[in-house]
Amino acid sequence: MIEIRHANERGHANYGWLDTYHTFSFADYYDPDYMGFRKLRVINEDHVQPGKGFGTHGHNDMEIITYVLEGSLDHKDSMGNGSSIKPGEVQRMSAGTGVTHSEYNHSPKEIVHLLQIWILPEKIGLKPSYEQRAFKTEQRKNQLCLVVSGQPSGDALKIYQDVQLFTSLLDKGKKLEHSLKKGRFAWMQVASGSIQVNQSLLKAGDGGAVSKEERLTITANDPSEILLFDLN
Repeated sequence: MIEIRHANERGHANYGWLDTYHTFSFADYYDPDYMGFRKLRVINEDHVQPGKGFGTHGHNDMEIITYVLEGSLDHKDSMGNGSSIKPGEVQRMSAGTGVTHSEYNHSPKEIVHLLQIWILPEKIGLKPSYEQRAFKTEQRKNQLCLVVSGQPSGDALKIYQDVQLFTSLLDKGKKLEHSLKKGRFAWMQVASGSIQVNQSLLKAGDGGAVSKEERLTITANDPSEILLFDLN
C-alpha cells in the first residue's frame, strides 16, 4: 500500500526571505494526520532568497539531514563546524544534548533550494556530532545510492537510528527496484521529475508512505531526483 502525500496538500508558509512547504506538521502548521511517518518527523522543502538565511537557533535530540538541490548553503554551528553545502552533498547533524547553528545563502542572486529532514534518534542525550560528504553524480545516476544509514557502508553518513536514506538521479524511462524486509516501511520523496512507484504516480514535491509492500519498482516518467527512506 502506498499513501500519497500530494505536493499541493502540504503546509505552506512564505516569509519573503523563505518560501517553505511542510510534508508533516511543523512550526505554525499543524495537521494531526501528518505528524510524521515512523521515525521520520520532518521533510521541509525550502527556498531561501539571496542574501538571507536562518539565524542562529538551537536543537536537541534530533537527527538533522540537509540535502541541497540548487544553490549553496553556508553552515556554522556551536561545535566549530563551518561549511558550504552544494548539490550532491549531504550533511548530517546529530543535535543530541544540544547544538546551535545557522544557515545562510550568501549568493547575491541565486536562490537556495533544499530539503531539510529530521529523524527521531534511537535514544536521547547523545553527544552532538556532524558529518558532511559529497556524492558523485555517477554514484547516484540510475541507481540507488546509500547516503545515510544507521549501519553505514561505503560513503554513507552515520545516523543514530535504524533508517537508510538512498538517493538517485534517474533518466527518463529508467527503472529501479528495492526490496523491503519483513516489518520494514518506506517513504518515497520526489525532489524533481515524475515517477511511477508500483501502481502509484508521484510528481515533484509528492511523498509516498509505503507499508505492506515487499518490493518497490520505481520507473522515471521524466528525468527525476528521488529520495527513498527505508525504516522500521
